Amino acid sequence: MTLIDRDRAAVWHPYTQMKTAPAPLPIVRGQGVYLYTEDGRKLLDGISSWWVNIHGHAHPRLNQALADQAKRIEHVIFAGATHEPAVELAERLVGVLPAGLTRVFYSDNGSTAVEVALKLALQYWQNCGRPERQRIVALKHAYHGDTVGTMSVSDESVFTAPFASMLFPVDRIEPSAIDAHLIEHGDRVAAVIVEPMLQGAGGMIMWPAADLARVRAACYRAGVLMIADEVLTGFGRTGRMFACEHAAVTPDIICLSKALTAGYMPMAVTAATNAIYEAFLSDDRTKTFFHGHSFTANPLACAVALASLDLIEETRALERVQRLERQMRSGLAPLASSPHVADVRVLGDVGVVELKSDGGYLANVGPWLYRTFLDRGILLRPLGNVLYFMPPYVITDAEVAWVIEQISEVVSSVFSRPLDVVNHDDID
Repeated sequence: MTLIDRDRAAVWHPYTQMKTAPAPLPIVRGQGVYLYTEDGRKLLDGISSWWVNIHGHAHPRLNQALADQAKRIEHVIFAGATHEPAVELAERLVGVLPAGLTRVFYSDNGSTAVEVALKLALQYWQNCGRPERQRIVALKHAYHGDTVGTMSVSDESVFTAPFASMLFPVDRIEPSAIDAHLIEHGDRVAAVIVEPMLQGAGGMIMWPAADLARVRAACYRAGVLMIADEVLTGFGRTGRMFACEHAAVTPDIICLSKALTAGYMPMAVTAATNAIYEAFLSDDRTKTFFHGHSFTANPLACAVALASLDLIEETRALERVQRLERQMRSGLAPLASSPHVADVRVLGDVGVVELKSDGGYLANVGPWLYRTFLDRGILLRPLGNVLYFMPPYVITDAEVAWVIEQISEVVSSVFSRPLDVVNHDDID
């Protein structure tokens, strides 16, 4: 049996309509920016394997860090125990995070990092004797994850609709309305949560640094906590180590995952200010933060994260991302004049071409684009009519130019055929 046959017999894939989806890619290995399939194909990983990979696949330094740590300790309970990789990683993160974020809480993935942040914010106010501060303010078009709390603060969408009865209400507004909203309702608001600069799954929406600064200032004035969900944007994606740096702001809480371990291991961090941390210190044990995961601060993941931080510094990765941004801007800019294109936008190593098509995430053009780029040797996974290119930082200029050339050719052909040739059953 092939890998695909075995997969079909036992596996249930995420974000996939298993009845109608095309066969999954049978990946057998990766190297650099390329993935290799069981049936002999070589695919350029144009989405960093769901936005997590920054140094390329099978990097020897990261492989060595993982192997070396496995020889010492692979995992140990983190409630009542500690270990060198977790302590060193926390120290290193505090050294590079926006100033003032001094306490590191470990968890397992992006959704849990945000779930932790929401729970911290709510319990912070309870511990401070302000239990009436229960409201969460979130932005329109937001996406923060798939747990109940993170779906609640995400905007209504096909992702959240089946679970509407489970979700708690939030105040959902545009960044420009934050100040007025907090002036009127701030005394009942626990926190404002944002995806700084780039709203990912909501459509790769980029918003100005000035708006981010405005949100931070409004939170200060109202005495409201600000949560920055940098699960996607952390560790250089936007050309800065953290997207909050574009507006020179420090949130009260920041959420990190994805590139934290360069795509090697599931891991997440929620970092907070010392003021938040101290609100949980008490002789009253009910003020404890009762949250944890079996694999919290996994030593293998911590070791790889430390090696990744070394590589970010040694390879001058942020400068590389800034060069990628310039190349993408110049390469994709001509597409803005296409009658088929609604918008072209670039931030860091994220290049976006939004096509004129109805249907949003379920737009029929999305699956067609996915198949078409696979045929050309590129793994891209459009968000419906939003085509984005987000490669590992180690991609070469020549490889970027080639992908941009392929994007230009495909976009010019998207509407050269009737839309009814796109098979609706291929939507996943």
